Amino acid sequence: MGVESIAVDPADPNRVYLACGTYTNPRTPNGAILRSNDRGRTFQRTDVPFKFGGNEDGRGNGERLAVDPHVGRILYLGTRHDGLWRSQDRGATFARVTSFPDVTEAPAPMPTPVAGETPEQRWRRMPIRGSGIVFVRFDPADSKTSSTQNLYVGVSLTNRPNLFASHDGGATWQPISGEPTQYRPTRSALSSDGFLYVTYGTAPGPTRMTNGAVWKLNTRTGEWTDITPDHPAAGKKEFGYAAVSVDAAHPRTLIVSSFGRPGSAGSEDIFRSTDAGATWKPIFGSGGQYDYALAPYVKPTPIHWLFDIEIDPANSNHAVFTTGYGGWETFDLTAADPGQPTHWSALASGIEETVALELDSPPQGPHLLTAIGDYGSFVHWDLDHPAPEGASAPPRLGNTTGIASAALHPEVIVRVGVNAEHKPADNISYSLDSGHTWKPTTAAPAPESRSGSIAVSADGATWVWTPERQPSYVSGDMGATWKPAQGLPTGTRVIADPIEPHSFYAISLPTRTLYRSTDGAASFTAQPVDLSPSPTGPTAGGRGDNRGGQDRIYATPGRTDDLWLAAFDGLYHALPSSGSHAASVSFAYLGGVDEIHAFGFGKAAPGKSYPALYLVGTVKGQPGIFRSTDEAKSWVRINDDQHQWGLVLQIAGDPRIYGRVYVGTHGRGVFYGDPARR
Repeated sequence: MGVESIAVDPADPNRVYLACGTYTNPRTPNGAILRSNDRGRTFQRTDVPFKFGGNEDGRGNGERLAVDPHVGRILYLGTRHDGLWRSQDRGATFARVTSFPDVTEAPAPMPTPVAGETPEQRWRRMPIRGSGIVFVRFDPADSKTSSTQNLYVGVSLTNRPNLFASHDGGATWQPISGEPTQYRPTRSALSSDGFLYVTYGTAPGPTRMTNGAVWKLNTRTGEWTDITPDHPAAGKKEFGYAAVSVDAAHPRTLIVSSFGRPGSAGSEDIFRSTDAGATWKPIFGSGGQYDYALAPYVKPTPIHWLFDIEIDPANSNHAVFTTGYGGWETFDLTAADPGQPTHWSALASGIEETVALELDSPPQGPHLLTAIGDYGSFVHWDLDHPAPEGASAPPRLGNTTGIASAALHPEVIVRVGVNAEHKPADNISYSLDSGHTWKPTTAAPAPESRSGSIAVSADGATWVWTPERQPSYVSGDMGATWKPAQGLPTGTRVIADPIEPHSFYAISLPTRTLYRSTDGAASFTAQPVDLSPSPTGPTAGGRGDNRGGQDRIYATPGRTDDLWLAAFDGLYHALPSSGSHAASVSFAYLGGVDEIHAFGFGKAAPGKSYPALYLVGTVKGQPGIFRSTDEAKSWVRINDDQHQWGLVLQIAGDPRIYGRVYVGTHGRGVFYGDPARR
């Protein structure tokens, strides 16, 4: 899912290449190159013997992957920890460029703890490590009779050579003398008149940069010039530079972006020069304006992480930049030259990186509630347009890990996460009017309570919050007071019975124990769980992504004491004789389901009374998204190979519309689908 780099063949726009892989830690698989010759409609895959870090530090550096503009079968690829690689067959195979210098960076030692040090002070002392080879540049001014001979490669290193050149098609490499090695390169642009522009920072980002600069190299003479628009100042104005782009039609015109520039909200800026960096004008500092209509939820968040900016090579007025909250574009960039404001809008509605952490489709009111990583939570009255009010507030939450409505009074909604304004007391809030208005609770279980999961009783009167790394707490007065839920292990997720307001459930799969409460979650009684066959492999962790819906119990809507266990490696349904007075609880194994990543319910099929079941996982060897209308006796795949979205961790059916299903992806937002009408 993590795309480390993207490259388009300059001579053939049908050909696009993606370097894919999210993390480089030992637990993750090696990366892959996806290559297409039909503008991304179809792809072929090349597995590579190293890892990419598409979501690691330095994920905004680039571009690491590049296609020779003269000979499209030649690609170069920079990696984080494995040097420089080259393909001579359009990405079908890659071989390491052994002539490229060793740019290995040894990890710096961790700092010794200091008594009385704040987390912020310790974080500032943490060692910074580079992100490997961050860009490859071909010089298209070379003769077009053969492969490009002049190449430039930037490496995220400090206090040693970090920019290298080859003038013989990659056969040999030399460091470029005079380069500013006190910073790490982040991005580069090569103008048609022979100048290489490089942005620098003390860190790859998004870790904090304390210094940075913009330099240009005259590739014909080897002369370096510092053209930094706004110089950082130690202890006062510490920031760096992230991205750079040159106007293809005007080689002396360029824009660069700052990173972490301090000041009032929204102080990040783009600087524009029309004289090769001799003078600059700030785009937003000169009155640039944002139009939030297509993405109103980003308005409270200052523009940040401008790691890529591009001037349209076919239109000097059109420019785009990326942020942590989607892309932005303008069609009047040159208005900045005479001192007029530029106007920017979201690149497209729905184009962003979002991770759904929980979905809830209530039986009344809005059709969907979402808890989203980083953004907060949303009430979706209109599924086809973003909520005009933006994310739910107040308070404004950042990472929102749990959201739940009361089954019999769905106007009551509670959500938990991390307060975006860093107010620990406001990590939970609630609505009594279906999400039209929100309030923080007047108290929290403990000062450090945050994130975790939330359960709301069927009548909305009782809330059970299991904060991150804490015991479960129960409140019967809308969060004014909290008491520990007795009888539950720390960190145990709790769910509510959808009919009986005093009943709650929790499960510990490693110990095969169901915990049941019939007194409004004041106390829980443990019952041994009989699973036959038992789940295989470890059950204390490591079974799928821990943000997904596997290894959890679920309560069937509209029924009391009707429980399902969606284990990572199988589906189970509690037998009717397993009530609160039974000595143990027996779950029947339902064959055919090989693996589960998400599980949920929806409206029953016409003519049937039992809710439809939905799951994300593998059924009889086929990965996909599935629906069952006969209590899991059979399953129908409801997506296809063109609608997979990589990692999907959440699913919920609509209780009011048969067949409608909501799918929460890990990085692609939330999708909904209805049955095809024939």
